[in-house]
Parts: sequence; structure tokens; C-alpha cells
Amino acid sequence: MSRVPNAIVGGVRASIPHDSAHKHVSGEAQYIDDLLEPEGLLFAAIGMSDRAHARITTLDLDPVLNVAGVRAAIAARDVPGVNDIGPAHPGDPVFAEDHVEYAGQSLFAVAAEDIESARRAAKRAVVGYADRPAMLTIDDALANESFVLPSHAVKRGDVPAGLHHAPNRMQGRLRMGGQDHFYLEGHIALAIPSEDGDMIVHSSTQHPSEVQHAVAKVLGLRDHAVTVEVRRMGGGFGGKETQAALFACVAALLAAKTGRPVKMRLDRDDDMIMTGKRHDFTIEYDVGFDHDGRIQAIDLTLASRCGMSPDLSGAVNDRALFHCDNAYYLGNVSAVSHRCKTHTVSNTAFRGFGGPQGMMGIERVIEDIATTLKRDPLDVRKANLYGVRERNVTPYGMTVEDNILADLLAELEETAAYRSRRQTIREFNLHSPVLKRGIALTPVKFGIAFTTTHLNQGGALIHIYLDGSVHLNHGGTEMGQGLMIKVAQIVAEELQIDVDRVKITATTTGKVPNTSATAASSGTDLNGRAAQIAAKTLKDRLTTVAARHFSKNEDDVVFEPNEVAVGDQRLSFTELVRLAHTQRVSLSAVGYFRTPKIHYDRERLQGRPFLYFAYGAAVSEVVIDTLTGEHKVLRVDILHDVGKSINQAVDRGQVEGGFVQGMGWLTTEELYWDANGRLMTHSPSTYKIPTCSDVPPDFRVRLWESGVNREDVIYRSKAVGEPPLMLAISVFCALRDAVASVANYEVIPTLDAPATPERVLLAVTDLRRRRLEEVKPARGAAVGSVVNRHEG
Repeated sequence: MSRVPNAIVGGVRASIPHDSAHKHVSGEAQYIDDLLEPEGLLFAAIGMSDRAHARITTLDLDPVLNVAGVRAAIAARDVPGVNDIGPAHPGDPVFAEDHVEYAGQSLFAVAAEDIESARRAAKRAVVGYADRPAMLTIDDALANESFVLPSHAVKRGDVPAGLHHAPNRMQGRLRMGGQDHFYLEGHIALAIPSEDGDMIVHSSTQHPSEVQHAVAKVLGLRDHAVTVEVRRMGGGFGGKETQAALFACVAALLAAKTGRPVKMRLDRDDDMIMTGKRHDFTIEYDVGFDHDGRIQAIDLTLASRCGMSPDLSGAVNDRALFHCDNAYYLGNVSAVSHRCKTHTVSNTAFRGFGGPQGMMGIERVIEDIATTLKRDPLDVRKANLYGVRERNVTPYGMTVEDNILADLLAELEETAAYRSRRQTIREFNLHSPVLKRGIALTPVKFGIAFTTTHLNQGGALIHIYLDGSVHLNHGGTEMGQGLMIKVAQIVAEELQIDVDRVKITATTTGKVPNTSATAASSGTDLNGRAAQIAAKTLKDRLTTVAARHFSKNEDDVVFEPNEVAVGDQRLSFTELVRLAHTQRVSLSAVGYFRTPKIHYDRERLQGRPFLYFAYGAAVSEVVIDTLTGEHKVLRVDILHDVGKSINQAVDRGQVEGGFVQGMGWLTTEELYWDANGRLMTHSPSTYKIPTCSDVPPDFRVRLWESGVNREDVIYRSKAVGEPPLMLAISVFCALRDAVASVANYEVIPTLDAPATPERVLLAVTDLRRRRLEEVKPARGAAVGSVVNRHEG
């Protein structure tokens, strides 16, 4: 690594590689399944329910215990502590007790000398059921008023009056499917019993502290008896925030029973069947708008499939409400959220955490308004954007203080040549009977902070050793997103040392306690600031030592790359550290940070749930085949605001990856349950994530050069984990635009997500049929638009 003039090597702003990138590509990166297996290791497997809703009449594990190599089998009756690990609300048993509520629910677990024996034994149990009616869909749950949590609403203004007096009015509905996390590393845990009944757990989790609490709870121990450690995950995306607890608990329970270490590793099929997904949503709207497309009033109903228990559905659906405005001011608005209980796996956190679903609803509204008025959707979007000095308060009462939407959209519109390309596409479609192109420009406004306020805190621990090397530990977890290298850069910048002096260590509950999950795009904001505070504490101590040594004032001490200057005199960083040690100055410090300013009334959904907003916009161009429904994304232009980037290389990677993952959610990734509630898309052969061939061949990503965080966030950067996923809404809107061309853009398409080839083809067919029914011009007359509107 070459030295950067007048700067530390790899400090803040340097685009240096991910700290484990070379290990990822060489295979040297150690995940839990790569750790040296301890002597006496047993392997675990879980016996799952094959019914969606039933009473358990029989559970006989004797045939399981009779399989060669089996050393233990446990069920609910064998849990020494509490058989419930619900993260926010009760309702998530480790093992089902008297009834099951989804196909795939854990009934028991077995430990054996090898994984094949464990999995074979898990199939030998004798299980009897008395079937009960199962509710599988959102519509089923709404019809039966079945909810995991009470419905919630956010309201402002007089919606009925606004709808009545609006010059135009229409209604519509959008369905959105869920999404499997499809992390490369599946769920895994290694539990190692220790003395005094203590337990050490290696868990592939985004939330080590929650796993610690859950394991202690089921074992009947205090938290201090359980230590959870994770160096890295092979992906998480929210799927390892709460879901990891079950598998860690199973491993720990079997380890406690046998006195031997136990590894619980799922295969891909079981992982997909047993774990929660992104919530699928249905959104209905009733909107009134003027002739420029400006929304006068809107009534939204959001309903999500939460599954058999609350899990994190309360916070997920709250965030959907917080983002049902996306980038647009809604003066008169009512948004009601229903959290539907179904007999399917409990849905959970997923990148965006409900925000993408809320945004999809309002973007559908904007597109439908544009079709109705025969206007460019971008013009309708601009007419509804939040303002700077007025029309700048969200429905939940937070003022949008850092609004850059108009400037950002204007720049992208110009650099992507949106207007001219849109005209070229229309001309192409006019003369192309089979292939149709579409284009869309959509914005993103995403709130940054945990909506569960108390989670907005982070901690860090730093040691400096006598050779000038630094040991860094904090509460964040690494799942490939580059958090560790960013925090290391922050520490290196504060101490003015080369980043290769900073050792990134595994996240462990034994060093930084009571941590929040690495989620909500807050990993760097929380842990980076906590690490900076710890580093500053050490820097202040070293400053005092240097000033005393040279008989100078502390203001005269200047930290420069790898050394300290006091006037004309200098000490290397290592010499200063050794000097501090001889003077009995502590070279260890903790840092703690809590996000300021945030507050809101959970019951009223009013206040300031976010510290700031992250913004972005994307232009996507697609082509569809109207005979097959297949499509291709041809070009994507992205302009995204990350404030003052700490590491542009990492941030660009997050923007690109987030966009492609969002594109998968909206186009190819389809979850399908059969009539018996069994997930049928539980492997790569039936569940289609985006591949390299799906990445746009013309993919232009820019970080907004004018970006800066007005809030006092670490080095004025902005979160980048989740917001880019929602840029992919532009792909869905572009597909809708291509479908609309089949009817000369005069009829609103009925296209739901994911826009698979089947759905695109059905939408094309439906649009042609409806155009024939709705548009009947007189002989020689031009074809006019048919709109569903109320003339005020």
C-alpha cells in the first residue's frame, strides 16, 4: 500500500478494499463452518412440522433415539428455561408444544455423531396431528380479522373532504410478494459448553446480544453465563437479525444436555422453509388529485402477511407507514396498516425493513395519476415533491430539513438524458409490434435510525499495545457490507495511524455488551461514532503525555501521520505509546454513542423517528417481449447521496448490490406456497435470485458529489446499506411503462410484483382486452384516453 501524501494510509475518504476481500476470493475467510471443530463435536438436525395448522396429538421420539449414532433428542418438554424466544413479543417457541402454526415449524431436535445420522434420525419421529383450518394469505387473514398485532394508522388533514373536492379521483390496488434473503452462508451455530454451566456460542447473526439473551433464557441461565461471538457472516440482509436465535438455542440446548459441543447447520432447503422472509403486502388506495397531478388527498390501506407470530412485524409495518409518502408531500392523508396473522412462517427483517413496500404503494399511485392525465410520470413526481420551506412536514410530523430531492432529480434527469430517451422509446414502440421498451425515473427518501428508539445506541472497545498496534472491537457485525473496514478507517483517522495498524476483531458479547443489531443502515453511524469516541479518549490521554514530556501546552500537540509533533520536536506514535505506558497511563478505552434528537409517540406515530434522510434516484430502461413476457434491463443510471463518503469503493458496492437485490425482489424472486401451506420455492432450482447476466449491461452509478450530511454524523457521511435497494423501483415502473405502451399509454396496467414473465404477459394480455372494451372511438376519430375521475 503506497503512502498517501499528507494523509494516513487508508484513513477516512480513502477508497481501500474491504478488509476481507482477498480472503473471500481466496477461500481463506473463516466462517463458522470453517472453524476447527472441537473434539467430541455432535451435529444437530431439527424435526419439522409438515402441517400448517394442527394440534399435536402424538410426538414419539423413541424411533429417533434408536438410530445409530444418535446421542440426544429434545422437544419442548426438555427445555430447562423458557420455551419462547420472541424478540419483541412472545409467540416464537423453540419447539412447538401442543400445536403447530406453519409447515416447517420446529418440533424437536436431535444430536448425532455425524450430520447424515442426525438428519436421517429427524425423519424417524412419530408425529400425530389433528388438522385445523389454516389461513395462508392476506385476504384470508383480513376476512377473519386475524392479526398478530393491533392495526395502526397515521392521519393528517381532512381526507374525505379532500377526496370529494378533488378534480380527479381514482382507486387502485397493488400486490407485492415477499423475498427470501438467500444469504450465501446459511444459518449455523456452534455451541461449546464451558465450566460452571456456561456456554460459548459461535452464531451467524446480526444481533449477538439478542442471541445471548435467547440462549440464556432457554437454558435458564443469566446472560453473563453465555458468550456469543461472530467474526463474519456470509450475508445477512436482515435474515440473521432475529432468525439466528432459534438455531443457536437448539445447539446450546443439545450441548447442555450432552455436555459436548454441538454444531447446528441447516441445508439450503430447510433454511428457506424454516426462516422468515420479507413481508408481502397488499396496498389499496383512493386518491384525489388536480389537473397537474398534485395529490389533494389520499386514503391508503396497507396489509402485510406477518405469519404465525409478531417477530419484528410491528416495527416493519411502522416503517412501511413512515415511507408511504416516499419523496412526496401528502397534505390530507390517511394510512392504515394491518398486521395479518397467517399460518405461514413468521416474516422478519429484510433490507429496507418495510420501507420498500410503503414506497412501492405511492409510486404506483404516481404512475396511475400520470397515465390518467396523459402526463410524464416525472412531471407528476416533481409536482408532488417535498418542498424546502413549505410542504416539508411528513404525515408523522417530522420536518424534512435536508431536502435535496429537486436538485438531485434535476441533475440525474439531465445526465441520464431522460427526456430525449423517453421520446426515442416512444418512437421505437410505435414501430415495434413485439418488443416494447419502457423507462422510468424514481426518487428515494429513506429515514435513517431504528424506529424502536432505544436501539439507537452503540459501543466500542479499543486497546493500544506497546508496539503501536491497535485492537478494535465494537458492537457491529460484518456480513460483507464493509462495516469493519469503515470503522477501522475512522479509528486510524482519529489516531493518525495507518489503517493496517488497526486489528479488526470478532464481535463478541464478552467485550461490548448489550449491543443493537447491525441493521437499519445504522452500523457505521452508531459503531463508527462509538469507536471514534473511544479513540478520542485515548488520543486525549496521549496528548497529555506528549505535552508533559516536552513541557508544552496540550494545544501545541499535533497528531500527524504515524507521529506526534510538538513544535519542532517529534515522537513516533509507537514511542509515545511506550512513554504513556511507563507513566502508567491507560491505553484502553471504551466509547459509547446514542443517536440524538430522535423521539416519537409510538401509539400516535408522531414525532421524529429518524435523525436524517438518505436520498437517491435512478433511471431504468427495459425491454419486454410481449409474446413471452420476458424482459431485459438495458441501462440504469443512479445518482445516490451518501453524504461525505468514508470509503467510496465500499459505498459504491453497496449501491450496486442493493439495487440488484431490489431488482430481484421486484422482477424474479417469487415465493409460492401450495394449498397446504408448504413453501414450494425452497431451493435455487425453484427460487430465482438475480445472476450476473441480469446486471444491466450499461450500469452507471454515481455518488452525488454535492452530498453532505447536515446532521453531526460521523465525518458527515450518510448510511448506505438499505436506501439503494429502493432505487430498483425504477425497474418495476419502467416495466409498467413498457406494458402500458401496448395500449398506447391510455389504460392503466394491472401489474403486480414481482413482475415475472408470467405476470408481464398476463398484464399485456389484460391490457389489450381492456383497451378494446374501454376505447371505442367513432369512425375516423382519434383514440382518446379513458380515465376514472370525478369532476369536482
